[in-house]
Amino acid sequence: MSTSQQPSRIAIVTGASGGIGGAVARRLAADGQAIVAAYAGNAEPAAALVAAIEADGGRATAAGGDLATPDGASALFDAAEREFGGVDVVVHAAGVMPQPTPLADFDWEQIERTIRVNALGTLAIAQQAVRRLRDGGALITFSSSIPALGFPGYGPYSASKGAVEALTLILARELRGRDVTVNCVAPGPTATPLFLDGKDEATIARLAAQPPLERLGQPEDAAELVSFLAGPGRWVNGQVVRVNGGIV
Repeated sequence: MSTSQQPSRIAIVTGASGGIGGAVARRLAADGQAIVAAYAGNAEPAAALVAAIEADGGRATAAGGDLATPDGASALFDAAEREFGGVDVVVHAAGVMPQPTPLADFDWEQIERTIRVNALGTLAIAQQAVRRLRDGGALITFSSSIPALGFPGYGPYSASKGAVEALTLILARELRGRDVTVNCVAPGPTATPLFLDGKDEATIARLAAQPPLERLGQPEDAAELVSFLAGPGRWVNGQVVRVNGGIV
């Protein structure tokens, strides 16, 4: 791609084949950013997302790999730089949420997978981001409102997301002197397949009634905040922002 064809900003979005990640990728593309849609295993949804963005006049490419390893994360940034010339925004929306289970009954392999994908994956992506984001850049990670709400059954998940939140202000301070912001988006109950899987209608209705706005969040609610943090929100830095309609 020639310099004249390069878009003004390039965004890596992990978890782009999922509900929130897909909404973020579409929103940032609508904002004029070129998108690198990262996926871990399923290439089909990522390819469909790229096709949809391009059909709307945007620029996008897909890149797969194990993002919870240094090599996989590095290869993702290599692909972005090779395709578009650099990286300005990193949105790490990839994650897993196991079924709620008391810790005493949790399968250890599930615990390890949750920590690996959510915590180690964030560390691997963040390490590349703080090394390679251009001036004016933004790193946006994803947590959840669950660590603050203390729901029983979510111990390993909350532990993994708590690690992401703890990293946020530290990275912002480590980037002192550079024009790069670091923030964490923490959605509440959001109508995505990841969240709805395994929940009956009564549970979903109870969760939807919790916020004063009396509805589940939508992926676009989180994407709207990411759009702000990835663009004009330059004075918001080192923050965990809860996007949950007012659940406390």
